[in-house]
Amino acid sequence: MVSIVSEVETGHEDMIHDAQMDYYGTRLATCSSDRTVRVFEVREGEQSLVASLREHDGPVWQVAWAHPMYGRLLASCGYDRKLIIWQEDQTTWRSIHTYTQHTSSINSVCWAPHEHGLMLACASSDGSVSILTYTAAHTWDATKINNAHNVGCNAVSWAPAVSGGGSMQQRLVTGGCDSYVKIWRCEAGEWLEEAKLEGHSDWVRDVAWAPSCGLGTSVIASCSQDCRVLIWTGDNGVYRSKELPTFADVIWHVSWSITGNILAVSGGDNKVSLWKENPEGEWVCLSDSSKSSPTATASEQQQQLRQQAVH
Repeated sequence: MVSIVSEVETGHEDMIHDAQMDYYGTRLATCSSDRTVRVFEVREGEQSLVASLREHDGPVWQVAWAHPMYGRLLASCGYDRKLIIWQEDQTTWRSIHTYTQHTSSINSVCWAPHEHGLMLACASSDGSVSILTYTAAHTWDATKINNAHNVGCNAVSWAPAVSGGGSMQQRLVTGGCDSYVKIWRCEAGEWLEEAKLEGHSDWVRDVAWAPSCGLGTSVIASCSQDCRVLIWTGDNGVYRSKELPTFADVIWHVSWSITGNILAVSGGDNKVSLWKENPEGEWVCLSDSSKSSPTATASEQQQQLRQQAVH
């Protein structure tokens, strides 16, 4: 069974929607419907509040840490159509860039592999995806994939810097309200649709590109409102899917281990389960653990708010 190692009292005044550890596992960032992002120092089972960041004007859906080679940078996105990049200078946190070029809720944010430079992508309920790049002129340049998904885009994840035949080409995977998982590649500064994967029958809630294991194939996990998790394996641009055993409720989130061989799945059944492919090519559940009902309720209400943002 999965067991709780430690608990963090965040002090948030409303539902918590995301919690992410930094690269070294010593800082924790959380975000909430109380419109704040909080940063904690976590060491030896103890935590202390480092900063409470208050520049969002609505629920904050997601946070993401940049690679430490670029300093201590954190990105957050929310219902207020804002993407905010935060930086710690000495012991003080401040916002260094706010991106406001979406017309609806920004649902997901993800930093690119550090090999590509300082880049991130965000996905919005307006159906588009933005890619921000930090330039030599110390500015943030933005490009956009317009109409990436009909109705709205719920999730975005970067491919490893080396994947699919050893190429360093920039690639993204997105999941949307049109039930599609889409793969995008950048050519000469333009983002092109490389593949549209059909398998889900309802909104795709999350996508996660597995870290490279040194193989010549790409592995992507997706989960959906249809209560299913699909594992997509791509070789030479051809993707095939395998379905994990049936889940009883909506699946909100999928996340790979750092080695890319274990998948964590969480959803409306109030459980987190860990999955691994066995030598026979079948995905088996290693363990699962019940989550507290307040967390599940928060996740459900978060998704309801996102649906309202679309319409």
